[in-house]
Amino acid sequence: MGPDVMGVVWLIIMTVTICTLIFGLRYMRNKENMAMIEKGLDPKLKPERPRPAPFRSLKWGLLLVGAGLGLFLAYLLDNTLLYKVGHYINKYDSGDYEVNGANVSIYFALIAIGGGLGLITSYRIEKKELLDKEDK
Repeated sequence: MGPDVMGVVWLIIMTVTICTLIFGLRYMRNKENMAMIEKGLDPKLKPERPRPAPFRSLKWGLLLVGAGLGLFLAYLLDNTLLYKVGHYINKYDSGDYEVNGANVSIYFALIAIGGGLGLITSYRIEKKELLDKEDK
């Protein structure tokens, strides 16, 4: 298949995808309105907003901070302790080190570990807050 044929196939797939998305959204909105009518509610009136989740921002914040710290720790490890493991000397240049990609897995692992620690911290804070409310 040449690039011109791939372009036509891509356009057809994108058109079908967009049409399916629009149909699905309209279908789901209609189902929601019908369910509201069956319950005796007016679909034109918006239901009251859901209550705010106070710990959602804490969870996302700790997740992103943990992932950021994991990324920073992986960068420090890659450029200090494991510098000669994942880099090699360019023979044709002035002796500079080039990256060969041997330490890439450290970045992914430490991002996941940091994010997981952030989520565990969030869980413990939420659990402590819940237990404090039950004691009062």
